[in-house]
Amino acid sequence: MDSNSYDQIANEYRDSKKLDFRKYIEEYTLLQLAGDISDMHLLDLACGEGIYTRKLKKQGAATILGVDLSARMIDLAEESEKQEALGCQYLVHDVLQLKPLGEYDIVVGMYLLNYAQSPEELTQFCKVVYDHLKPGGRFIGFNDNPLNESQHYANYKKYGFVKETTEQRKEGDFVKYRLFNLDGTEFSFDNFYFDPQTYADAFTNAGLKGFKWEGPLLHPEQHHPEKFDYWEDFMKHPPLIGFSAVK
Repeated sequence: MDSNSYDQIANEYRDSKKLDFRKYIEEYTLLQLAGDISDMHLLDLACGEGIYTRKLKKQGAATILGVDLSARMIDLAEESEKQEALGCQYLVHDVLQLKPLGEYDIVVGMYLLNYAQSPEELTQFCKVVYDHLKPGGRFIGFNDNPLNESQHYANYKKYGFVKETTEQRKEGDFVKYRLFNLDGTEFSFDNFYFDPQTYADAFTNAGLKGFKWEGPLLHPEQHHPEKFDYWEDFMKHPPLIGFSAVK
């Protein structure tokens, strides 16, 4: 998706962060992967409107820079910073073209990699991450789950979204997300599918080590039987998944 497309759905995308899966799975998984980040320096790629940039800063990060292709998304992030100054910084830039800005303890990629439209772009995303990490630094994030079989794509409506793809999903095919916000608005955007091995190869080719899929993790307060029943479809066939690697 180009920057203009995201500019057009920036408000709706921001509002989708109110959906339960965002808090109880997406956010919880990210914060568990991040761990203790006190006094660390973080780079948040594809930061969108900055919701996780801000949450990570509140977790104790010394500095954090959010980068996104969409100028409107960054406008929303900077508006939030004006309303509650945390010290977050933001930059409008295409991550694929991002030159080294420094070395960071952690690079975050929340739905960054699934925008690659070729194995070469996937590797380039990983190389940009590698160039921004200190030795031993970590790359963590959340992604469309390439292990999620397409026959399950229509089963997530109760969580606020469905996925769509081609009849015979193959490498490079679109994965369309249709989201349904609490206020009744709907919007969509495309990710792109690549085989799990293609992801592993991209990390290796970029020099990143120990790549693995993580979770997704469900917040402990949702493990009560009555609540967990609601999450069964999501957790049994996860549409989304975390990941981690190190330099």
